Amino acid sequence: MGKPLFYEIWEKPATSCIIAICSAIWFYIQKHNIGYSHVGLSYETLMEGHYWRIITSAFSHISILHLVFNMSALWSLGVIERLGHIGLGVKYYLHYTMLLVVLSGLLVLGMYHLLIQKFKLDYFRRVTAVGYSCVVFGWMTILATKQPSSKLELFGFLSLPISFAPFESLIFTSIIVPQASFIGHLSGIIVGYAIAWGLIHGMNNYWAVSMLGWIVLVVVLSLKKSGTYDFEFLEIESVTDSSLPSVRFLSSGNGRTLQMSATPDVGANLV
Repeated sequence: MGKPLFYEIWEKPATSCIIAICSAIWFYIQKHNIGYSHVGLSYETLMEGHYWRIITSAFSHISILHLVFNMSALWSLGVIERLGHIGLGVKYYLHYTMLLVVLSGLLVLGMYHLLIQKFKLDYFRRVTAVGYSCVVFGWMTILATKQPSSKLELFGFLSLPISFAPFESLIFTSIIVPQASFIGHLSGIIVGYAIAWGLIHGMNNYWAVSMLGWIVLVVVLSLKKSGTYDFEFLEIESVTDSSLPSVRFLSSGNGRTLQMSATPDVGANLV
């Protein structure tokens, strides 16, 4: 007999929280009839300053099958949280999940930029990516490198050797799901190998908290600057001398105001 569900949740706290967050976001999207174009990541919207989409696109899913497939794979990969004895564990999982979200999103955009500018494929300007698969593929790759004897369980009955899972899943999803983002999944695999091979390393609590702070700051400022959400306490102004950027808090009657110098600056892919 398998372990009780509550025991599994206790052993995979970070994975369980991420699954709960993605599920809650999916429910909110369905309830409020939000489309992928409102939360997804595309080259065109990023050029308009919607940097917050790097985060929202990763945690958003439009269809229930898309959500179930990603979360089923993620649940199986939660075994990483129990592998502290080989240098993984809960803290490692949290630190590098944050890196996978950001770096895989940036790599997707870098590939789009190359395809648009070098190969003149303007189609990729408007391709919109949503889903947590970049991170899932990244963790598949890390686990395949660190613990090649593990297996990836999908839907409770399909079992794949983890050593082949990243590329098997890449081919499998590309065949059965035409909308699946090959570039998004490949980006997750590339970042996963970079982390597993030590090309990207050194994350600790200090760097994780610092990175989280910068992510929150960039998300808030981009939401404000792009006009997506109006933070009344936040003001972004341009000054004559653009070579001297400054950030300062000024007291006001309603609290504190942040002033910052600034210079003006097709379909969906499931990931």
